Amino acid sequence: MPGTTDLVVTSTERRTPNLVRVRFRSDDLGAFAESVHTDRYVKLVIPTADGDVVRTYTAVEPDVEAGTLAIDFVVHGDDGFAGPWAARAEPGDLLTVRGPGGAYAPDPEADWHLFAGDESAIPAIGAAVAALPSGATAYVVLEVGGPDHHVELPSAADVEVTWVHRGTDAPLVEAVRALPWRDGRVHAFVHGEAQAVMHGIRPYLIQDRGLPRADVSISGYWRLGRTEEGFRDWKAELAAKESAANGS
Repeated sequence: MPGTTDLVVTSTERRTPNLVRVRFRSDDLGAFAESVHTDRYVKLVIPTADGDVVRTYTAVEPDVEAGTLAIDFVVHGDDGFAGPWAARAEPGDLLTVRGPGGAYAPDPEADWHLFAGDESAIPAIGAAVAALPSGATAYVVLEVGGPDHHVELPSAADVEVTWVHRGTDAPLVEAVRALPWRDGRVHAFVHGEAQAVMHGIRPYLIQDRGLPRADVSISGYWRLGRTEEGFRDWKAELAAKESAANGS
């Protein structure tokens, strides 16, 4: 991952009741010049009373020439570090980020695309959908808190968006399983709450539908009921169990 970039807040926008977009400028966004991944992410270095904490977020709309980019933050009151920082951010505030990194961009050779996730995945899914060319086909399934949490997902492609609202058991998983299954090769991007995507959707795509692992970008961004540090421990435990099960 490239080095650090200093960002200055230029404005904030409340996209939904719990999604805040913070826009930044920088004197040098050269680190983003070669970034081609739609899931491009940065490590935010957030100062706190007990020292810096680092959190991972998707960077959207980077414009290297103009020196601008944006980051969407899911805000749940005073919980966590990054969300409260974003909710209080004002023009002139400073933030240091490391990166970008990234591993996914929609494959133009795929016959169709599948995107699924929750609020935490909206930035990366939105960037991927925007990158699809005219003539491409995609399904998008997003789980959010309610109708006032919907956002626009502009695209030149033929994109069918399904919004599901919390309040039933595994609504995201059920909505993905209910989608019509098209012929041809699918390229999938599924990210969000770890229990839903790793234990609900991943087995469906890889085992039931037989998708090659190379055609599925799937990972948990967070875990219900766990702090960031607790979630990292959970991911490490899951990886260890899977490694042992695979005999490696």
